[in-house]
Amino acid sequence: MSLPLLLFEDARASDLVPLTDLFAVPDLAFGGSSLGRRWAARFGGAAFVEARATAFAADPIARPSDPAGDVFVANAAALPGPWMQETLDRAGPALLVSGDRIVGARADAARLRPGIGRGAGFAAFLEGLGLPRRDVDARVVAWAWQMVAWNTEALAEDLAGLRAERSGEIHDRAVLLRPERIRVREGARIDPLAVLDAREGPILIGRDVIVAPHTVVTGPCAVRRGTQLLGGAIGRSTIGPGCRITGEVDDTLWQGWSNKRHHGFVGHSVIGEWSNLGALTTTSDLKNNYGTVRAWAAGAERDTGTIKLGAILGGGVKTGIGTLLPTGAVIGTGSHLFGGGRYAPKRLAAFSWWDGERTSEYRLDDYLATLRTAMRRRGVTLAADQERAVRALHAARA
Repeated sequence: MSLPLLLFEDARASDLVPLTDLFAVPDLAFGGSSLGRRWAARFGGAAFVEARATAFAADPIARPSDPAGDVFVANAAALPGPWMQETLDRAGPALLVSGDRIVGARADAARLRPGIGRGAGFAAFLEGLGLPRRDVDARVVAWAWQMVAWNTEALAEDLAGLRAERSGEIHDRAVLLRPERIRVREGARIDPLAVLDAREGPILIGRDVIVAPHTVVTGPCAVRRGTQLLGGAIGRSTIGPGCRITGEVDDTLWQGWSNKRHHGFVGHSVIGEWSNLGALTTTSDLKNNYGTVRAWAAGAERDTGTIKLGAILGGGVKTGIGTLLPTGAVIGTGSHLFGGGRYAPKRLAAFSWWDGERTSEYRLDDYLATLRTAMRRRGVTLAADQERAVRALHAARA
């Protein structure tokens, strides 16, 4: 794409809570990378980002030089698609609207500069510019469960154009099925008796990833830098960076630095950063009657319209051994769950402490101490601005 890109986050980002408690929409893992980086890839890999400056953003997008002339503006919650092509091809200003959401615009950089710094108010600023309106049919991530429903397609799209590359270490007794659709980046290690099965879709093994013996990875799948897959059947997922995964995983997005180091099933779920799932933690992702799943979002329980949905976990969630998460569970940021063998509540607010019978508030200082320990085990230090973000979220809970 020839135009500079400006990504923005609108006021509906709160509908994606708990995923957006500590992350801006562009930073959320999706497809082969994140919602924001997928947009940037369409525009040469760089973008201006008009969103909350969240302290936990782990993979910032490169910023281009300040533009002159027309800029393409995109809502980070919208997915790139044919709906934007006419505006890119035809010169002149435009405001792109899909349903009740502003999803994009084309405008001169000078007209956009006064809106920089308005955060969630940037969409209203765009609307106030008086740009000619154009109705488009864009796919917009309005609810967290849509990320699960659309991720496999996004993975296949993002990874399809990658050239086959095997610069990592691949043992001669590892099995690669459809190797021309597999990319193994520098520093990665594929151990003997590991299987990379790309018959159903491409596979990306990122830098410094380890795929241990007796691990089957089924595409489409993106395993990002520093992740370790340590046994089991893992497929159709976006994982990492820095995760540790074992057991059965299907159609799940892992925001990064999260652990599932033991067996148990996690499917059709979204797992927040710095979460840890104890041994045999299991999600239910299908109702016995095959009915559509209901899940909590934006202050109400909603029909997701899908029959497959596991759990949506905010950042820093910890589950004890044998935790059972019901279909459509939404677990707030910073919550700790125990009481193995019993179904956890379907909805928990941020910083909840559930002991198998009762729910209470998790003490903030205790949570921060645990978070520091978890980060230190990966050689990461909790930064002052990250601690302030956690404290602000805890204060808002009250």
